[in-house]
Amino acid sequence: MSRAVLQVFEEYQKARVTFVQTVADLATRPQNIDALQNAGVMALLRPLLLDNVASIQQSAALALGRLANYSDELAESVVTHEILPQLVYSLSQQNRFYKKAAAFVLRAVSKHSPQLAQAVVDSGALDALVTCLEEFDPSVKEAAAWALGYIARHTKELAQTVVDAGAVPLLVLCFQEPELTLKRISASALSDICKHSPELAQTVVDAGAVSLLAKDISHNDAPLKRQVCSCLAQIAKHSVDLAEVVVEAEIFPRILHCLKDIDEFVRKNASTCIREIARHTPDLAKLIVNAGGVAAMVDYITEARGNNRLPGIMTLGYIAAFSETLALAVVVSKGIPPLKDALINEPEDHLKAASAWSLGQIGRHSPDHARALAEADVLRRLLAVYLHQDSSEDLQTKAKRALKSVIQKCTHLPALEPLLEAPPNILKYVVQQFAKVLPNDVNARRSFVQSGGLQKIQEVKAEVGSKLHDYIDEINMLYPPEIVQYYSPNYAETLLKKMDEFNPTG
Repeated sequence: MSRAVLQVFEEYQKARVTFVQTVADLATRPQNIDALQNAGVMALLRPLLLDNVASIQQSAALALGRLANYSDELAESVVTHEILPQLVYSLSQQNRFYKKAAAFVLRAVSKHSPQLAQAVVDSGALDALVTCLEEFDPSVKEAAAWALGYIARHTKELAQTVVDAGAVPLLVLCFQEPELTLKRISASALSDICKHSPELAQTVVDAGAVSLLAKDISHNDAPLKRQVCSCLAQIAKHSVDLAEVVVEAEIFPRILHCLKDIDEFVRKNASTCIREIARHTPDLAKLIVNAGGVAAMVDYITEARGNNRLPGIMTLGYIAAFSETLALAVVVSKGIPPLKDALINEPEDHLKAASAWSLGQIGRHSPDHARALAEADVLRRLLAVYLHQDSSEDLQTKAKRALKSVIQKCTHLPALEPLLEAPPNILKYVVQQFAKVLPNDVNARRSFVQSGGLQKIQEVKAEVGSKLHDYIDEINMLYPPEIVQYYSPNYAETLLKKMDEFNPTG
């Protein structure tokens, strides 16, 4: 009799095992998700989290994690079915396999939105997750670090709750473990905390993370280097002091080798880190130049395409902006051709705009800087981008500003002549330069006539009283009236009129 009774329980247990394992398996394929949801899978999985068989609890948690990971609607459903408190309770009680699965569910719920991450925090999960960072088993630490990172990434306030729970020193310890995946995920979680504010970044610095991260810039594992470069960038971006902390960890010149890495994300994250350092002060920009950073960045932009180019483009602009000498370093390192290439060939307007901005920062310092751009045919390209009907407003603004600042320094007149076709709001700056340079240069005055420049400005319809009109008058005063008249558009008509009026027999 007792055997028959036992058999019923065994069959019930087998059925639960089969059910929960099958659901977990079905949940790996997106096409099954709606059917599972419509069949009321959440309500059926919930009691199985408290099952008296450990493997059933784990499979139930795994299935819930996979479902919650799929969409915010399903993650919401985990919250509304009051599953979170059960998971949190079990995190502190159960074995390592269950802890891993429970942390996976918390991560899957947190990833979708700040509201869902807040629900995880409100369920009391942080203390339990932080305790898991002290577990012996690396895979439990990994699952907990991952969940904490997903909570912290949404907002400054959520990141602060993770810090307040005491996660940072333990994440720094996890980063020092030998397991690669644990190191990667810890660096990623620290990066998610750092990114929000200088204060949060400072807590990571105070925990001694920077020197440890900097050591692994030369690691041979690409995914780890990605996270390390990203985390250092998130620290450096906030202030001069934090950028200096990163630099003092002796990341140069090692981080420049990452710009040549075979992994494109290592290259991009390294260039982002360098950009975040370059933008703060002339001294930091100089340090990058002295380490050979400009030449390395020029090579990087030359090879990269699309959005990966952006941090490199911006870095050259930030460095060039600070001083004539630093801008000259960009010119000498052949920085203009790849920036011009991005301006012409990148399909995305924000990349063209960044290139226009950086080119403007290079050329605005002196006549020599402006000439370097002019001789590379950059001015004509900037004008084309500015005039293009499909260019975004931001791109047009940046191209116009760059043109204006470079033209106002350019004294190399042959390079300015093609711009005499520009619309009045750009043309006035071009003609102003001719008005400045021509009075002091006889040869320039002669070649201005021979090249057709004088004729072009006679054809400009400038409003009387406008600056453009004044500049044209100033130039005309430099030539005999007969020459100016000769090149005026109605000169032929005037001659014909005179011929009609002329009476040879008179």
